[in-house]
Amino acid sequence: MPPNVRRILAWVAFALVVLWVVERAPTFQQFVQFTVIGIALGCVYAVAAGGLVLTYTTTGTFNFAHGAVGMIAAYVYYSLKVTVGLPTPIALLLVLGVFAPLLGIALELVMRRFNDASVTTTIVVTIALMILLIGSAQFFYPASKAATLKRLLGESNTISIAGARLTYDQVAYLFVAIAVAVSLRLVLFRTRTGTAMRAVVDNKVLAALNGARPTRIARTSWMLGSVLAALAGILLAVGGILEPITLTFLVTNAYGAAVFGRLKSLPMTFAGALLLGVAQNWAIFALPNGGTWDKVQVSLPGIFLFGALLLLPEAKLTVGRVVGRNTPAVPGMRASLARASAFVGAVVVLANVMPGSWQQYLPDMTRGVIYALILLSLVVLTGFSGQVSLSQYVFVAIGAWAMGKTLGGDSLAGMVLAGAAAVPIGVIVALPAMRLQGLYLALVTLGFAIVSKDLIFEHPWVFGKGNVDVGRLHLFGMDFSGDKAFFVLCAIVFALVAIAVLWLKRGPFGRRLAAMRDSQAACATLGLDVRRTKLMVFATSAFVAGLAGALFGGLNSTAGSIQFDPINNIVLFLFAVVGGITTVTGALIGGALFALLPVVQSKQPDLAGLVFAGVAVGAISLGRQPNGLAGMLYEKVPVGTRRPSRSDATAVPEGDVVNEEVRVATA
Repeated sequence: MPPNVRRILAWVAFALVVLWVVERAPTFQQFVQFTVIGIALGCVYAVAAGGLVLTYTTTGTFNFAHGAVGMIAAYVYYSLKVTVGLPTPIALLLVLGVFAPLLGIALELVMRRFNDASVTTTIVVTIALMILLIGSAQFFYPASKAATLKRLLGESNTISIAGARLTYDQVAYLFVAIAVAVSLRLVLFRTRTGTAMRAVVDNKVLAALNGARPTRIARTSWMLGSVLAALAGILLAVGGILEPITLTFLVTNAYGAAVFGRLKSLPMTFAGALLLGVAQNWAIFALPNGGTWDKVQVSLPGIFLFGALLLLPEAKLTVGRVVGRNTPAVPGMRASLARASAFVGAVVVLANVMPGSWQQYLPDMTRGVIYALILLSLVVLTGFSGQVSLSQYVFVAIGAWAMGKTLGGDSLAGMVLAGAAAVPIGVIVALPAMRLQGLYLALVTLGFAIVSKDLIFEHPWVFGKGNVDVGRLHLFGMDFSGDKAFFVLCAIVFALVAIAVLWLKRGPFGRRLAAMRDSQAACATLGLDVRRTKLMVFATSAFVAGLAGALFGGLNSTAGSIQFDPINNIVLFLFAVVGGITTVTGALIGGALFALLPVVQSKQPDLAGLVFAGVAVGAISLGRQPNGLAGMLYEKVPVGTRRPSRSDATAVPEGDVVNEEVRVATA
């Protein structure tokens, strides 16, 4: 569809929505009131999205840690304002003028190591930074010490605008947003530094030849982006209770506005932010009350992000650069069977000879194997084919629900149906993957995960009426309900799926996935149906994750929406990269590490944040290791590696899991 026609249809649709909302409003005055309040909220989103777009436009890096920067700044403001007792202006000045710029410099120092890295690598590193900041906040500000912030300009001070009662803070949001918009415009288009900032992202070498200093410019961009994130975090935090994950995702709501501006247009970004804020307030009276419609209101930012991504033009195909790399050898069928048998045998021995004092950790060991099975779905999807997904927990949830709802919740047929039930959802997620790649694919899957929490998990047909009971397998007269037997069962399922994954990797479909990962343009040129291949790999990955969901529900005996929070998708992807997203061994290592979190949280709750932070630091340090900890293990064992072959000639840049960067338009 031509862009002009798309714009006309969008404006027509917007006009129809406005007319419908006006009709739904009890009175025209109430319509105006909710609109004005929505504009105030949209102004805060505009500040957050402006900082995100500024960083991306001038450095080429989409900062997934943007929301966490705003969150940690709000906590620092709380410490200065409440704990230390500084006046509000001084506390704001210290946070926005000292802490946020210093944090921006620290972020730039970290990201400088990844200037020439692929989009996937920068996604992983910025996600790691987000987890690092969340873990730090959880450690220094535990939940037992509830932190609350009063409004900046007073709790009771209000003003009437068009019949709407607004707090002084909400009125100030409008002036702050205007000031930010004008300042960014002047900096980018009226100053020498702004011109250099826009030039560096297009061609650093050429900009440097003309006198620009890429490092200094990048540092300035990160500093300004951090200041805007900090400002948005404080504005969203005042008047409420501080909680690290909740506040991080409040700032993350602005992602949709940034995508609305295609991550490059500040005017369109600010327009998208205002539209999002107004839509959230219109939904309060425009949508019916109760049931699913209440969930729609809550998930509007995710829906907005998902919709904005679907409206983006189709991405150009990518090609790889000729850079060889050492990859772990794929064992043959005989070796796969031998290793799988050895693994299951070791689990059987461990389950039966472990000391009695270790029995309490048996569920945690089982959880590690189940997580490893979930990570196998990412090995197929991201490790083999290069498709980034931040929505795997959605498939796990569907699998757990299907297992509990079918055939008594403890049958082999129920496990198969659990995997099959996740396949249609995987196909739905694959549809945007037909058009989007790299960063946009990661964002659309994250948006889908956020929307799923409210619209799928909370639906009365799924978990909306309460938890679903999930049993443990009964097969051929054998009962796996005991902890030891279930531990062995999970190991058997993991071993069988691992054998199938390695068989898939060795076969024709595995070669197609590798070719698509290395160069989609070359695949299309040679006649490979890239879209069909993407559809098949998403369906396969969803089936594996759904199968893991059946075991996940059996381990806990129940499954509910609270177990499948959207942030789990991000943490899961991080552990997959740390363990090694290209190998079965990496999935097993990542699953074991992921299972340590509940253990630490139960034994040492105060150290849970440090564990998150430690994993994040590990992920950053492994940013240049495409095979994670498993790759480091293989480097110590020469038998497990092979020399680059001709099939690796179009491999991704050294240190990257997948290649997303060299974009070439095909005829």
